Amino acid sequence: MLGRFITMAAMIAAGSIGIAGIAGRQKAEAPAAPVVDRYAGESNWTTRGRDAAAAAAKTSSSPAGPVKIRRASDSHFYADTDVQGTQIRMLVDSGASLVALTRRDAEAIGIDVDRLPVGGMAQTAGGQVPMRIVMLDSVEVDGIAVRNVEAAVVDADMGVSLLGQSFLAKLDAVNVEGDMMTLR
Repeated sequence: MLGRFITMAAMIAAGSIGIAGIAGRQKAEAPAAPVVDRYAGESNWTTRGRDAAAAAAKTSSSPAGPVKIRRASDSHFYADTDVQGTQIRMLVDSGASLVALTRRDAEAIGIDVDRLPVGGMAQTAGGQVPMRIVMLDSVEVDGIAVRNVEAAVVDADMGVSLLGQSFLAKLDAVNVEGDMMTLR
């Protein structure tokens, strides 16, 4: 019995080594095509899973290039945004699924919050709070404009609106190096 087991194990090992050797061979006359990484040097959570819808939703009107945001003294990054023509300072929050508006900011851009149905609950650091889902026509940060941005009006005292993934994921890249965030 032990002899059969050892023989079988040896056959499996030899077969595996042989298959691995064949799989690792390349024909000398057909060198592998070079791999071109379109996003070399920018590999992060925003460079995965791009699709045509995200590219179509983004419109950039700034020929100047990337937007740089310096880290604030409280260690966060704040962006001065233009939401449907109204200036709103937002905390850039890559952990937020949506752009999250305070009631005050939502009302400042003309949203009648009380007429919106409660669309679910948002999990915040302070617990669950009701939220109302809206579609923003446009959110812009220094010339980088994104159209049709899903947002939530959160009935909680957040203090500041959040620039979340419904905006950030439509950008080409979001990078942080030291105390500087770059949006492209």
